[in-house]
Amino acid sequence: MDRPTLSLFSFLLTLHLSLSGVISTTFTLVNKCEYTVWPGILSNAGVPPLSTTGFVLQTGASTTIAAPASWGGRFWGRTLCSQDSTSGKFSCVTGDCGSGKLECSGNGAAPPATLAEFTLDGAGGLDFFDVSLVDGYNVPMLVVPQGGSGGKCSATGCVGDLNGACPSELKVMSGDGREGVVACKSACEAFNSPQYCCSGAYGTPDTCKSSSYSEIFKSACPRAYSYAYDDKTSTFTCASADYTITFCPSPTTSQKASQGQDGSSTTSPLLNNNGTMVYEGAFGQNEISWATCSHVFQSQALAGIVSMTMAMWLF
Repeated sequence: MDRPTLSLFSFLLTLHLSLSGVISTTFTLVNKCEYTVWPGILSNAGVPPLSTTGFVLQTGASTTIAAPASWGGRFWGRTLCSQDSTSGKFSCVTGDCGSGKLECSGNGAAPPATLAEFTLDGAGGLDFFDVSLVDGYNVPMLVVPQGGSGGKCSATGCVGDLNGACPSELKVMSGDGREGVVACKSACEAFNSPQYCCSGAYGTPDTCKSSSYSEIFKSACPRAYSYAYDDKTSTFTCASADYTITFCPSPTTSQKASQGQDGSSTTSPLLNNNGTMVYEGAFGQNEISWATCSHVFQSQALAGIVSMTMAMWLF
């Protein structure tokens, strides 16, 4: 096989693998905040990193990132970031990853930070995902599956402004005080107590229970993790989905909106009275079914074309 043919074969093989699901999932990150967000990304141990581990996302901007099959990791938003004019060190007031650069390069978020956590192609071939406040809260975040299926394949997140409702002993203020409350600590971080950290004698689901502090988080954001063993109402699963992660999904990220009492917007994610999340303006079930069928059909058709082309070049 000559070099041009080998090069084309490699390209077609890569494309075929992509269409076949090796490159299986896309994450689209959207910033609807009235301020800039610097997303950070950390892959789980033993999992290859994505194409970027940190970048800037201006107000109204979006970025799509491809993830390979079986990827796992977390996304979060960094806020109030800047680069020192003398040393060149990059740092953020909330969610800082300590790398000193825009890219986090294998470092996680310093708490408090709102986290979106994913394990793709897990048990039963399902994606497992959640939004966690276990490490505290800094920005509103919503995760919406696109084109997936399954009984627990639905939106989750924390869309309210928990900074405004944060107890005084958990509040994180900006260094100069001009920004006011910029994040809300978890009780674990604030008090470093085994009772709140689910450690030591409290290191099992039977001994570690919700606290008055985690209940504040849970009341505002019923579908988000509020403490380490808050699994039953906080873990979601999808098959064959892509995901949109939106920072500040609601036009007003007030506590009122987070409780589903403000129905003025037709595109806002709301929490209704029974604690479930309604994402108005998202795909209806028929549209999801059609989008899924269309996606599968196009992928199979393109994969077939690629396979035929490979066969022609090989023989």
